[in-house]
Amino acid sequence: MPNKNSFLKSFAILVLCLLGALYALPNIYAPDHALQINGYDGRLENIDVVERQVSTALENAGIETLRMEQTDAGILVRLNSADTQLRAKEIISDALGREFVVAMNLADTTPQWLIDLGASPMTLGLDLSGGVHFLLQVDTAQAVQNSLESRESEVRTQLRENRIRYSNVATENGRLNVILRDVAKVAETTSLLRTTYPDLNVEVSETDALAVNISFSDAKVRELEDYAVQQNLTSLRNRVNELGVAEPIVQRQGRSRIVVQLPGVQDAAQAKRIIGKTANLQFHLESNSSTPSYLRETLPNRDNPNLTAVIDRTPIVTGDQVTNAQPTFDPQTSTPQVSITLDGAGGTQINRATRDNVGRRMAVQFIEYKTRFRTVTNEQGETVEEPYQEAERSWISLATINSPLSNRFVITGISPVEARELSLLLRAGALAAPVYFEEERTIGPSLGAENIAKGIDSIKIGLGLVVIFMILYYRVFGFIANVALTVNLVLMVAVMSVLGATLTMPGIAGMVLTVGMAVDANVLIFARIREELKNGKNPQVAINSGYERAFNTIFDANITTFLVAVILYAVGTGPVQGFAVTLMVGIATSMFTAILLTRLIVNAIYGGRRVSKLMI
Repeated sequence: MPNKNSFLKSFAILVLCLLGALYALPNIYAPDHALQINGYDGRLENIDVVERQVSTALENAGIETLRMEQTDAGILVRLNSADTQLRAKEIISDALGREFVVAMNLADTTPQWLIDLGASPMTLGLDLSGGVHFLLQVDTAQAVQNSLESRESEVRTQLRENRIRYSNVATENGRLNVILRDVAKVAETTSLLRTTYPDLNVEVSETDALAVNISFSDAKVRELEDYAVQQNLTSLRNRVNELGVAEPIVQRQGRSRIVVQLPGVQDAAQAKRIIGKTANLQFHLESNSSTPSYLRETLPNRDNPNLTAVIDRTPIVTGDQVTNAQPTFDPQTSTPQVSITLDGAGGTQINRATRDNVGRRMAVQFIEYKTRFRTVTNEQGETVEEPYQEAERSWISLATINSPLSNRFVITGISPVEARELSLLLRAGALAAPVYFEEERTIGPSLGAENIAKGIDSIKIGLGLVVIFMILYYRVFGFIANVALTVNLVLMVAVMSVLGATLTMPGIAGMVLTVGMAVDANVLIFARIREELKNGKNPQVAINSGYERAFNTIFDANITTFLVAVILYAVGTGPVQGFAVTLMVGIATSMFTAILLTRLIVNAIYGGRRVSKLMI
């Protein structure tokens, strides 16, 4: 008899369906509304004290929590609703003050046994899960200042090579000021610097006969500002990628602003800290008796400000020359460290510097710009708090050079959390200019819940209409097609969960479309079976012919739609890509369920026995 199921094929199909159900299961566990609490600089000291403060503040306000737990990222407070989450955020923020970041997010509730199996829920887009929206202001004036500061050592070198004595070279208020010792050298210095740096404005000071002022032209300033924003855009995208956020939006807005949207983030506090942190490393030799006083700088230790080090102002290499950085542990002491790899130029520079200074100590300077607030009066005469950037310079490592270094070495003397964040920042690239958060908006989870409800309703209506039509028109075969359609939805959710795809409203639209398209293959198969029966063939032969002869048509129709989805994904962005992914996954799973699964069920019902009539 034809239409018999082989054990191996049946087993494989059933196993795939069961695995699909297993990996789709995490999506039935709704996440908790939560608050993530951390220090503004990423470190939460006296965590037990902070936890008691938070608990007391919530108890006094009459807010009940589901659970409060300490994590590697800080304190996580789980709450029972979105309204409670909003109230609790205001209360905790007031209780802790500006030195702490209190961010709203969604905390996963997937059971541990599913997590151990590698199962996790689908990532939801900003329109479904809510999320955070940041508007960042790039401090382009600081970018210009940094560029001028980078010219300081070059200018000093030029003056020394031309035997022009000077008392000071320093950057201040957007200008590089050169103070000479001999007024007779002013004209020569001006001519030299104009020839060497044609992109700079070099003028004699109107207030000091010994001073030459250097500044950028307006065109150069605009060029530097544009470069700073573009460089920050690239660095921020790298940082967001390092955070593992699915389908984020990082784009420029206007001349000096950047918009960052992070849908479905699990740790908004960490995201804000990493995105906004403007930090870089510089490697300096420790100063000795031969170093002139004006080329020295005294730095405090990052963890112990009372412990200072005097270093040469001119760096050997900077974080911009780092090509890779990974957090590791010292194999002998098991202490955390960061393994650094420099580019070719950086490797040459550090090798030359350390080769000539064996026995001397080298300091790793950590430069971090932090957002502070000051009270100012605006144009309307109102007193408001204005954010500004403040540079904090400190050293995190001071080690003796025992032998010349190559382009690979390690940084020690830091904590595990600092090692992870430092390596992340170095890999992603330093920001070309400081940024501060001009606007922070949370997309409410209530709006996301409403969108999800509407999306699920649309899927239910579409599925219900298809189910009713298939049963009325194709009877038993229609019931079989409906079983396959249900399994298809489960498999779609499972595949998208495993792939880590992000579900958005356009993605739900793709699901609704797939519900209609998923039965197309069965309609073709069933229509072919009916034709074979009209031509006088017996039911078993009609079933076999219907599946075999309809396959080519089904495959051609689906492959063309699949190619269109691939093109949409390649040329589209954001929501369009979400729609394309859902469509591609839906086509693949519907081919499996409409052809293989329905054939398995049909063979189980009709195969291996004499059938006089088919309910089709």
